[in-house]
Amino acid sequence: MNIIQKLPGPFLVFLGAFILSFGGLIVKSFEGATLWQILFWRQLFFVVLVSIFLLLTYKKKVFMALYESGLPGFFGGIILGCGFSAYVFAMYKTTVANANFIIQTQAIFLAIFGYLFLKEKITKLTLVSIIFAIIGIILMVGNSLSPGQLSGNLVAFIMPSSFAVLIIIVRKYPNVDMLPLQLFAGIVAMLIGYFVSTKISISINDIFLAFIAGFFQVGLGFVFITIGAKKTLSATVGILMMTEAVFGPFWAWMFLEEIPQFIELIGGSIIIIAVLIQILALLEKAKKK
Repeated sequence: MNIIQKLPGPFLVFLGAFILSFGGLIVKSFEGATLWQILFWRQLFFVVLVSIFLLLTYKKKVFMALYESGLPGFFGGIILGCGFSAYVFAMYKTTVANANFIIQTQAIFLAIFGYLFLKEKITKLTLVSIIFAIIGIILMVGNSLSPGQLSGNLVAFIMPSSFAVLIIIVRKYPNVDMLPLQLFAGIVAMLIGYFVSTKISISINDIFLAFIAGFFQVGLGFVFITIGAKKTLSATVGILMMTEAVFGPFWAWMFLEEIPQFIELIGGSIIIIAVLIQILALLEKAKKK
């Protein structure tokens, strides 16, 4: 535990984003489980990992840490739990590339929500990034003609928007501990998977994949990012998080032969440019302070 805490923040964020990039590959590798069964088992193992991490971190004070997270932590957990659920749905229904590119719009949603709820000013650079993101989104989503892929693309927007709302909550209540919040999120997503699926019994192979996804991929990924982000500039975190968008489609292409259409790559590239512009806007803002 102390070894992880001593690692450089940027390295932890990069490592977490790299681990998260395997999410689409794993979801599409299940042999027979439905998306709701995948969600249940994935989040079950995620809850196990976060519980272990909480016990190692807080020891006898773990229940106090859960209590002190309060209503902001509880509601933040519900929002993030919806994001977890949307992630599995999107990866199951649309291409890994589309889902990963859409996830990157979280910086754009954060700028919009910051303006709406925290009265943060939108700079000219941020406005340009929003316009670019909208163009990229129209190209990607407008190209999705099949109902399944279109629904996957649309639901994918729950991920970045829920994450942006979560950051707004943390800004509003800076004392909210992200670890208990992640436990609440895992339980919420697990319950959604349990109640929506008709049965939870799946093959041993799929349970193993769910273990890899929940315990290592999303579990360690989020833990590393949570710890690393505390020691890293927000703009740097935004850049490093793009690792997921770069490697995610690569793993799908390499192991699943899922090749994105040219128009999807163009739209995704425009979204990445939009996010980079927004990061530049954050850096400019930081220099003025």
